Amino acid sequence: MITLSQKRILLTGGSGFLGQFVARKLKERGCRDIFIPRSAQYDLVDQAAVKQVFQDARPNVVIHLAARVGGIGANQKQPGRFFYENLMMGVQLMEEARKVGVEKFVALGTICAYPKMTPVPFKEDDLWNGYPEETNAPYGLAKKMLLVQSQSYRAQYGFNSIFLMPVNLYGPGDNFDPESSHVIPALIRKCFEAIDSHAEEIVIWGTGRATREFLYVEDCAEAIVLAAERYDKPAPVNIGSGFEISIKDLVPLITRETGFKGRVIWDDSKPDGQPQRRLDVDRAKKEFGFTAKTDFAQGLKLVVEWYRPARSNSR
Repeated sequence: MITLSQKRILLTGGSGFLGQFVARKLKERGCRDIFIPRSAQYDLVDQAAVKQVFQDARPNVVIHLAARVGGIGANQKQPGRFFYENLMMGVQLMEEARKVGVEKFVALGTICAYPKMTPVPFKEDDLWNGYPEETNAPYGLAKKMLLVQSQSYRAQYGFNSIFLMPVNLYGPGDNFDPESSHVIPALIRKCFEAIDSHAEEIVIWGTGRATREFLYVEDCAEAIVLAAERYDKPAPVNIGSGFEISIKDLVPLITRETGFKGRVIWDDSKPDGQPQRRLDVDRAKKEFGFTAKTDFAQGLKLVVEWYRPARSNSR
């Protein structure tokens, strides 16, 4: 077990949606030496910048959250960018961490790495049993290479690297950009914009039959820090809530919280994405004691309450 408060920590993506919560959790544990590189100063896709960040941070522990992420539309428009940037960030950061003798590397993967038709609930042992869902396969496979690298480096160099796979996150501070947001912030924004324009309907991609599991961002941050402290094995670990909901059932929850009372139109010419997602979360509980605590309906309410004034202030 690592006492993080005594370590210098490099937290990539630390100013992002998830990263801000991880930084907060680390500070609550007494961590005072946290280096958060900003993309304007360190382009982690560039090898020279990666070398520089290690010179400047001199970390004992690396928690790698930085990623190029987005919803189905963004993944379809930029598959090459999503593949290249995520692959290069991860590969170069882990290689440089190994070379400078970092004590522990925490790599974040994604459940988009799972095969399209993985049996539900997704078990970590099924990770290699097929090709990912096509719309986000380049992103999923780029992140999956971190697992290969992690296990290879452990085998050859004795490098202590772990690989975590969070499910879809949501929470205050999420990305509400219509070009790159995931389903919950996208739907919340769509409902508020319809209210503002007095629209009588909203149009939603797909059939609504696809299911998703969602994890409140603060719960995910706690899982990452627990794993950084307590988990030191090569096997990948799911990070989730174990709770599954269809998009068709999600939409009424969001329309109720936002106050949108119009019609919902389903555009089934658009893709649903992966048909079903729910994780087996037993390994995280067994290995480092993580169980999600935030009730989904309450978490959703907190997101809408955060977005309402944030949106008003930005107009």
